[in-house]
Amino acid sequence: MASRYMTGRRALTRYLAGAASARTGDEMSTPALLVLGLAATGSVEAASALLTGLTISAAAGGPLLGAIVDRSRRPGRWLAVALGGYAAGLGAVLAGTGQAPTPLVVGVAALTGLLNPALSGGWSAQLPHLVPAAAFAKANSLDAATFGAASLAGPALAGVVAAGMGAPAALAVAIGLVALAVPVAWSLPGRPPAPAGQRYGPLAGLTATVANRPLLRSTAASVFSSAGVGMLTVACPLLGERLLGEAGHGGLLLAAFAATALLANAVLARRREPARPDTIVLTSTLLLGTGTLGAAFAPSAALVVVAVMVAGLGDGSQLTALFAVRHREAPERLRARIFTTGASLKITGLAAGTALAGPLAAQSPRTCLLAGAGVQLAAAATYLAIRIRTPSPARAA
Repeated sequence: MASRYMTGRRALTRYLAGAASARTGDEMSTPALLVLGLAATGSVEAASALLTGLTISAAAGGPLLGAIVDRSRRPGRWLAVALGGYAAGLGAVLAGTGQAPTPLVVGVAALTGLLNPALSGGWSAQLPHLVPAAAFAKANSLDAATFGAASLAGPALAGVVAAGMGAPAALAVAIGLVALAVPVAWSLPGRPPAPAGQRYGPLAGLTATVANRPLLRSTAASVFSSAGVGMLTVACPLLGERLLGEAGHGGLLLAAFAATALLANAVLARRREPARPDTIVLTSTLLLGTGTLGAAFAPSAALVVVAVMVAGLGDGSQLTALFAVRHREAPERLRARIFTTGASLKITGLAAGTALAGPLAAQSPRTCLLAGAGVQLAAAATYLAIRIRTPSPARAA
């Protein structure tokens, strides 16, 4: 058992390094792409269109990618192909921006975005094959922590590289970080073939999620909650301008949010006995709402930082708990589909929140934040409503 655990630790270290690299590259690509689009075209609309193209197709790509990975005896190799395709697609966007017609480059970005769920749900779905059951709770928290670390390091690294070497260099570094994860994904362990006659379509992950009460309530709450996080994100530059002196200082608020999310992951990873993840999904959503509401009424810079940090604690603990619920409830042959479908739905929720936040923030940051707090409350209410009203079905086969 000891040697097996050491093997698991080495495999987990490689897995976490690959996940952190790919996810940091992905977080870098967002600001780098915006700055590149603006520098190359001189148009805010064109820069925004590039980012929209990259993110809007993830909802379709998640279920399709999950179906391919679930059916494979070597899922890591398909993930490696997806990561390589994502890096190559970003490279094509880099080469085409400012040189090719913008609609064509946006189309390339949209095709590239189909592969984005490989960096999140597709990767996390492989975690149970790497560590023994006794070490899984800690491994799950560490996996979730790579998201927090990436969201903290990615934008900062993009800013440093773009300032020193230009926007194309920033996107090139992001591409390189994604590409570094390809050999790690390729080396992920295989698994036995599926039983004869057991086949599932791309929508099986969504069907299984809807049929399973714990999965449904956690997923629904996380989608609403992601919309609320999107609204908080849009409001942060305005809070920076009003309370910290300039809009650029809103990035400091987002860094504080990411830092406390990472802290929450670290605390959960140190627990010897795993906490009940279902309860954490609900309480963390309430924390997010409390922090967002506090930011709406914070009268000083210090208090708005505290409020954003409270929201960050909720965000980090919610992600760890959400992953724990998915791993516990997902049938092995649907695991990747459930993870990638959930990731796609969360991305859609985040995009909806940022889209709604624009006109609200134009009225005032407080209006936007109050709406964001209301969305978090709706997320908690949705969780409770499903918990009360939905009969508990048998575990999906």
